[in-house]
Amino acid sequence: MSSSKSALLIGKISHARKEWEALGSLAKLKEYGTGSREQFLSKLKSGEYDGVVGIYRSNESTSVTGPFNQELVQALPKSIRYITHNGAGYDNIDVSACTERNIEISSTPIAVNEATADVAIFLMLGALRRVTIPFQGVRKGDWRGKSFQLGHDPKKKVLGILGMGGIGQAVAQRAKAFGMDIHYHNRKRLPESEEQGAKYVSFDELLKTSDVLSMNLALNASTKHIISKPQFDQMKDGVVIINTARGPIIDEAALVDALASGKVFSAGLDVFEEEPKIHPGLVENENVVLLPHIGTATWETQKDMELLVLENLKSAIEGKGLITQVPEQKKQSQQRVKSRM
Repeated sequence: MSSSKSALLIGKISHARKEWEALGSLAKLKEYGTGSREQFLSKLKSGEYDGVVGIYRSNESTSVTGPFNQELVQALPKSIRYITHNGAGYDNIDVSACTERNIEISSTPIAVNEATADVAIFLMLGALRRVTIPFQGVRKGDWRGKSFQLGHDPKKKVLGILGMGGIGQAVAQRAKAFGMDIHYHNRKRLPESEEQGAKYVSFDELLKTSDVLSMNLALNASTKHIISKPQFDQMKDGVVIINTARGPIIDEAALVDALASGKVFSAGLDVFEEEPKIHPGLVENENVVLLPHIGTATWETQKDMELLVLENLKSAIEGKGLITQVPEQKKQSQQRVKSRM
């Protein structure tokens, strides 16, 4: 092991502590478990983390250091080459700022697919049945709830999936068991072998044909508020909206209006624009099924995520590169590798 190499853990590891400690055979291990952004920046400025090659950014790292925005990225030591992030979403990392500094980023898309898809189906079934009303009613001694109404079956409905990556494909697989027809839209069509019978359609056609529309795409500048009033206007009357991706993908104010008008029959949401704050119009609407961002909240998935972060970090330290590098950078990395050959 080169004594000049170090790895830094920000936040905590709850399920794969032994695997983290095993990396000590490859690099000196440092930790910043608790503290403030100001304290972290001070440590960076003092040179305490000079020599750190890779950073393990835990689930809770944003609460410790704040987002990895341009200010923080520019303050990182020159030795940093890799940020291995625990989470499928990485909108709290300024990818452009990292790329400019030749810092490569990985996330955990593979590890979260199954648990997130399970929650998406849970929300879809709950929204189709408008389950909030009877669920709350029975606990209050009001059998089924005063405003109880009939719901809908998923069978023969069109499930539109916006973002047919790993999670989207896992949602599609589960939905087919309920007899649903699957439409999807990506920037690029998947190879036929990966479609599993799903129909590729344009974005506009997805909006017009879906009975249920599921958000399964990453949040970035181009996807923020990708669903807003103009898009709701194109949808079928009585559409069901599901979001297990990131809150800002949907304009919440526009969703509240669409629910109030009846354009949207119901919604199932695990993510929100300003978490933990939720738009009052969603909280007050009994036709909305709400969860507090628990898509990956299982013992098994949390451990798998931590292990994947460590696999990325180990591979990076060994000079093999990242395993699940973020898409924005992956193509550039592949081009650089080819140029060296």
